[in-house]
Amino acid sequence: MKLLRIGPPGAERPAALSPEGVPLDLSAITPDIDGDFLSGGGLERARAALEAGELPVLAGAVGAGTPDGPRVGPPVAPRGKLIGIGTNYTDYAAATGAEPPERPIVFIKPTDTVVGPHDPVRVPRGCTATDHEVELAVVIGRTARYLETDAEAEAAVAGYTVANDVTEREHQFGHGGQWGKGKSFETFTPLGPWLATPDELGAGGTASLGLRTRVNGELVQDGTTAKMLFDVPYLVRHLSRFMALRPGDVVITGTPAGVAMTRPGTPYLRPGDVMELEVDLLGRQRQVLAAA
Repeated sequence: MKLLRIGPPGAERPAALSPEGVPLDLSAITPDIDGDFLSGGGLERARAALEAGELPVLAGAVGAGTPDGPRVGPPVAPRGKLIGIGTNYTDYAAATGAEPPERPIVFIKPTDTVVGPHDPVRVPRGCTATDHEVELAVVIGRTARYLETDAEAEAAVAGYTVANDVTEREHQFGHGGQWGKGKSFETFTPLGPWLATPDELGAGGTASLGLRTRVNGELVQDGTTAKMLFDVPYLVRHLSRFMALRPGDVVITGTPAGVAMTRPGTPYLRPGDVMELEVDLLGRQRQVLAAA
């Protein structure tokens, strides 16, 4: 099942995609796609209604995500934690010259950085090193504490989506090495287009998903989750050992090689540039850079 939220910021309406890709109205089942919906049986009710053909077409939503169609918002309401994982791909570590970490590098991003998958991304004032990071995002569906097994971790996941962990490198590394300073600017976490439940990924799950980024049409990131240092079940288990994971929390799991920081002579992002990101089976994003 693929779930999404359509409409202007703060007034998004919940929807499920039909097999033909038509947005169907979920408002009779839930007012929003959020932690309450994910943990309170909402997924089961939505799936039953979808399979029974009981969901009407969401009014005014046909063509959502196209240039002339209605806006697609982030697929889960950004009200919980937004947890980032750094240096989690072998090729990224090699490209940056970093030693692969023995344990996951964890940071927190403000949830008000979250925007829709096609919303503009604003280059911060006075900044010259804004960078892209395509990532697999994990959405938590139940409270998780002190998980012991991969099966427990997988059961805590509601689904997956695409994230762009936009980062301003000068602030990330040049202001005391505090990553939060480079990752907390508004619009710095485009999320979506949809939330795919785990069954949408098939038997392979998240083991070998392709991730790609294009900037102004040029392919700059072309990676695979097979090169993750710490896979999704490990990350969920690890995080649950020192923080309670809540329904609606989002974990962005790191980026593969190809960021501008590691490509000598490659300019960082500027207003007017276009980013296009995709993860296999999870859809595509497109953002135009604007000045803050």
